[in-house]
Amino acid sequence: MSSTLFRTKKVEQSIQDTEEPEHALKKSLSALDLTVFGVGVVIGTGIFVLTGTAAKNNAGPAVSLSFVVAGVVCALAALCYAEFASTVPVAGSAYTFAYASLGEFPAWIIGWDLVLELALGTAVVAVGWSGYIHSLLDNAGWHLPMALSGRDGAHGFGFDILASALVLVLTAILVLGMKLSARVTSVVVAIKVAVVLVVIIAGAFFVKGSNYKPYIPKAQSVAAAGNLKAPLIQLMFGWAPSNFGVLGIFTAASVVFFAFIGFDVVATAAEETRHPQRDVPRGILGSLIICTTLYVAVSVVVTGMQKYSSLSIDAPLADAFKATGHPWFAGLISFGAAIGLTTVCMILLLGQARVFFAMSRDGLLPRFFSHVHPRFRTPYRPTILLGVIIAIVAGFTSLSALAELVNIGTLFAFIVVALGVIILRRSRPDLERSFRTPLVPALPIVSVLASLWLMLNLPAETWLRFALWMVIGFVVYFCYGRSHSRLARKGTAATAPPK
Repeated sequence: MSSTLFRTKKVEQSIQDTEEPEHALKKSLSALDLTVFGVGVVIGTGIFVLTGTAAKNNAGPAVSLSFVVAGVVCALAALCYAEFASTVPVAGSAYTFAYASLGEFPAWIIGWDLVLELALGTAVVAVGWSGYIHSLLDNAGWHLPMALSGRDGAHGFGFDILASALVLVLTAILVLGMKLSARVTSVVVAIKVAVVLVVIIAGAFFVKGSNYKPYIPKAQSVAAAGNLKAPLIQLMFGWAPSNFGVLGIFTAASVVFFAFIGFDVVATAAEETRHPQRDVPRGILGSLIICTTLYVAVSVVVTGMQKYSSLSIDAPLADAFKATGHPWFAGLISFGAAIGLTTVCMILLLGQARVFFAMSRDGLLPRFFSHVHPRFRTPYRPTILLGVIIAIVAGFTSLSALAELVNIGTLFAFIVVALGVIILRRSRPDLERSFRTPLVPALPIVSVLASLWLMLNLPAETWLRFALWMVIGFVVYFCYGRSHSRLARKGTAATAPPK
């Protein structure tokens, strides 16, 4: 059994599979398209939604340092992703990379993890988008029924109709083709970046030094025993869990980390890129550098405009301008944020459908989902299936619970990719690598440790939810994927990675 669990799929075979007519995706993306995709998905929930949550509940004004910490962790992982994406330019991102280096079962685990990460990430963004639309409607004096806004706490029921509708509309756009998606994204990203610059420039005039005091609020300890909302590392070592303080910066980094998963999604589009070996690393690294700089600048300005304890959780940027007596700016930001979050939602939808498609093409999921649309050349079946499921989840689920679950999945993917770089360097030194991660194995090892540190700063209940999802994945693999995979059907000799 161990030999079949760790059978690897050769890089050459992965590339050859992409050329089969019934499974071939259309190659229409350029380096500029990938950069736009990266900026489009990275600049999103972290600025427009999670900044308020992290500052108010975890780090205070020091949330800007949390963005720096998260950015450094992502930069380490981005260097590993760039090497893999230039070596294995196939849809599936970390799933495909793991299949080539670690083996089938680890690949299944990471693919199952990515489906959760990207699908729930879409739901998080859709909920955040809905919050900004509600802010716009409230300013105009229009109010949706509470039961249709996801905010009906009094009666214990609420379905966010706007979040659900957004997912369904974007699903339809993705079915119609990648080029259309790229054009829509380019226009919307331009609007979103303009709004971010408005926040930085205009908001700087309303910054008050007193709002930065204290920059790192005093830690507020709570009982650790039995508190599943406490960071796991604090429960493991008996530390009293706390909000704020130095530890609060790392906890906040684990929360806002969600905002940086854009380059991971860029890697899923490698198969639809005209020159992936050259353009995918550029898109991954370029978008991360641009967006990290903007993130830090916005968080500094917003926490200077309004006391961290008063920041809104649903729409922090817009409400910060309201607090300064400038509702016109608030309306502009809500409009730009709502428009901008649509690209985040769409690109995350794109990513999870490609991972699902790649797993189906390998036989680990039903091959019914591996056929592309005869006209649009898109993986329309998994796109529609997952779009409908995500629309339902976005309607019923809270923002914070989703964001934390997405973060642990992303960090887990980072660990797998970093380990995969080390293993593939050893097992296949002959492969052509257009981009090479520097300082191997030291840098990937540091990436693993940094990602693990942020994972441990997530609540214990998030780990429990993640473990439950993994258990379900194990059942699906052993009951279906293991016997239906392409490697199993072809009777391919098992190849275990070197120890």
